[in-house]
Amino acid sequence: MHLSYRLSFLFIVLAFASSCSSRKFSKNNKQIEKAANKANNNSYKSYNTLSYIDEFKAVAIEEMNAFGIPASITLAQGILESGSGNSDLAKYANNHFGIKCTSDWRGKNYFRDDDQKNDCFRVYKDARESFKDHSEFLKRKRYSFLFQLDKNDYRSWAQGLKTAGYATNPKYPDLLINMIEKYQLYQYDQSESEKQKIAREDRVFSEINQNIPQEKKKFTPVETPPPGAKPILADGTYTVIKGDTLYNIAKRFNLSVDELKMLNEMTTDGIKLGQVLKVK
Repeated sequence: MHLSYRLSFLFIVLAFASSCSSRKFSKNNKQIEKAANKANNNSYKSYNTLSYIDEFKAVAIEEMNAFGIPASITLAQGILESGSGNSDLAKYANNHFGIKCTSDWRGKNYFRDDDQKNDCFRVYKDARESFKDHSEFLKRKRYSFLFQLDKNDYRSWAQGLKTAGYATNPKYPDLLINMIEKYQLYQYDQSESEKQKIAREDRVFSEINQNIPQEKKKFTPVETPPPGAKPILADGTYTVIKGDTLYNIAKRFNLSVDELKMLNEMTTDGIKLGQVLKVK
């Protein structure tokens, strides 16, 4: 077989696999959208920034009082991330903060292009659940220093999020601060006494410390499955395809090779095409 013919054949195979993969993601999204349309009687509430603030200020305040994240920060992030609640991700997946799937995520998924093609995002039953998961997302070691700030210090929180690597945009703190001051979101922030602050910090840092051993699994987004890969089934299994190795499967699902072998009671690194592996 001539080299040019082999290359053409390989291109056709890859294009076909990519097409099949895209159809799979598209089919999944259509199912999510159909369910969302049914739940909303095909009539979504359209927000402007002011109505978005009015709709979600209560849950932002609730999360602030529980964990110390300024309500103004949560609201400003929600406005920026979700287009004031009007993005497809917010409408169909109730995902207002762009939180992606991780290996321990047990809910439904919604796919869209982001850092990679067809990145996997979490689907929530309602927006309130998304706001609560946003707080959980921040309760980890890299953001821990932020919880020592006063819960009405939105400027330090905005700068701190950038320092901790929340966003790559160097202007991210300015975007948050400008949004907060334009819409006077600071009015929803509340001060706390020294006694209240110490009690809150003790509780939050206890939860952060409990999260640390599981941070990689809880917070690292899963890689989008390669073209032709079968999705993880409801029972937490994955079917081996051509080109898979134990190492890249383990990496894809945020496991070590030893953890993957232990899950599957394996004594060697050998795997076979079509083999079903436990990944959860």
